[in-house]
Amino acid sequence: MGRGKFKAKPTGRRNFSTLEELEAGRSARPRSFKQEQIVQNKQEDSDESGEESGDIVERRKGTIPFIEIENPNLVKPRSSKAKETNLEEPIELSRREREEIEKQRAHERYMKLQEQGKTEQSRKDLERLALVRRQRAEAAKKRVEEKAARELKKAGTQT
Repeated sequence: MGRGKFKAKPTGRRNFSTLEELEAGRSARPRSFKQEQIVQNKQEDSDESGEESGDIVERRKGTIPFIEIENPNLVKPRSSKAKETNLEEPIELSRREREEIEKQRAHERYMKLQEQGKTEQSRKDLERLALVRRQRAEAAKKRVEEKAARELKKAGTQT
């Protein structure tokens, strides 16, 4: 008979250590591999320290102390000092830096030509501006004529 939608897991019950077991140092949980290694290392260190007095053994983690190879692809960081820099050498830029500088120069050149009115876009803008100025001048002239016509009409009707 089913007991709902969740299945019972075959892991069994969890065992928790009691406070007394923890204080006594004996828990129901078995030691892990790392804990056993630590205990063995401590025992070896105590044995070695008894044999070698004064020598400090440096322990490094992982496989680094065992495998020492020369990697030709490994880039070692080289610190350069201010004294070592040669100011006479031309600075070599990367491709991206060169392209960025060229792009900025081209933009500056374009803006200079734009201000002088030598580009196609600036010519079109100036033509549009001249057209708008002409239309505004014609509209202003027309308003002045209409105002003068109204004044004459008013003056003619009052007498």
